[in-house]
Amino acid sequence: MEGEIHNFIKVWILANVSLCYCFYIASRIPKGITRFISLLPIFYQFIILPLNLHSVILCGLTTFFLVWLGNFKLLLFSVDLGPLSPPPPTLFQFISIGCLPIQIKQNPPQESPQNTNPPQQTTQNPTRSENAVVQTVTNVPKNSLTLAIKALLFDLVIRSFEYKQHLHPYVISALYYCLMYLALEIVLALGATPARAFFRFELEPQFNKPHLSTSLQDFWSRRWNIMVTKILRPSMYYPVRRICTPILGPRSARNLAVMSTFTVSGLMHEVIYYYLTRVPPTWEVTWFFVLHGMSMVIEVEVKKAAVNRWRLHRLVSGPSTLVFLVVTANWLFFPQQLRNGIYIKAANEHAIVQDFVKSHLPLHIIGRKGS
Repeated sequence: MEGEIHNFIKVWILANVSLCYCFYIASRIPKGITRFISLLPIFYQFIILPLNLHSVILCGLTTFFLVWLGNFKLLLFSVDLGPLSPPPPTLFQFISIGCLPIQIKQNPPQESPQNTNPPQQTTQNPTRSENAVVQTVTNVPKNSLTLAIKALLFDLVIRSFEYKQHLHPYVISALYYCLMYLALEIVLALGATPARAFFRFELEPQFNKPHLSTSLQDFWSRRWNIMVTKILRPSMYYPVRRICTPILGPRSARNLAVMSTFTVSGLMHEVIYYYLTRVPPTWEVTWFFVLHGMSMVIEVEVKKAAVNRWRLHRLVSGPSTLVFLVVTANWLFFPQQLRNGIYIKAANEHAIVQDFVKSHLPLHIIGRKGS
């Protein structure tokens, strides 16, 4: 455990050094192909760094933050788009936005009769009112309590796997969903903590009550893993739609952009699975996202055709959406994880981490008291 933690620290030191290069050198290079070429060593660095880790938890976290989000943010940065453009005023803000799963909340500009120009997006708030700071500070206890509750639920779900042989398969499937959701919530919340603590950033939420989704479009576009959605839109959806519209027309271009975005998401999940298991991909998770992309295209087309005619009540559309998600996830999303024992490894690592903390924390406290 100690050796893996040391490797984890080394990986993130190198990641921070790489982002220092991006801040001091790449940001001074004109956007476009020249800046993209200057970032190629960093793309490669981010790809190979997680290979130094073998823990499911630490490797999965690093792969998601660097290989997926980090590289996509830098790809957008190379063309002067995304959360890193324009570059934040300080290095620490640049590093936080570059390697953490955060999206800074955009404050609407103050309206005035003299200002009729459209609002411009910024990656940070150079000036902040006292009310915003007070609101951020008062939200900290609430956020901490929510995170503590989720951490407790996560621990209970992990422990319930010890009685797996006595549980119904449907109950076990439900536990897998809860474990994945809680793990993502906790990891993303912890990743956002430094930005809130040091810079008082007002951040967009990572999830928006996905269990209340009333459609696939609602689930994927507005409720589930919003950070990834905000990265995939400018990097995949908008470029594909813009390029294809003159050729295919707006309707076909939109549908192709949706399919392209879901396919890329599926491929990135295959990459994460490879880092976690180190076995060749089976492409099941890619087909999961392709299926959902196709289903969302059909859903949107049906909505447009049925507008002002009929509409499903949310008491029907909500459960139907969740059932479709559960059935397709059992079929294509989870099998690869279960075959390679990812959840079992994660549960074992969770127990090791708890033992590691228990064995070191008392010594630390005793040392402080003695001093």
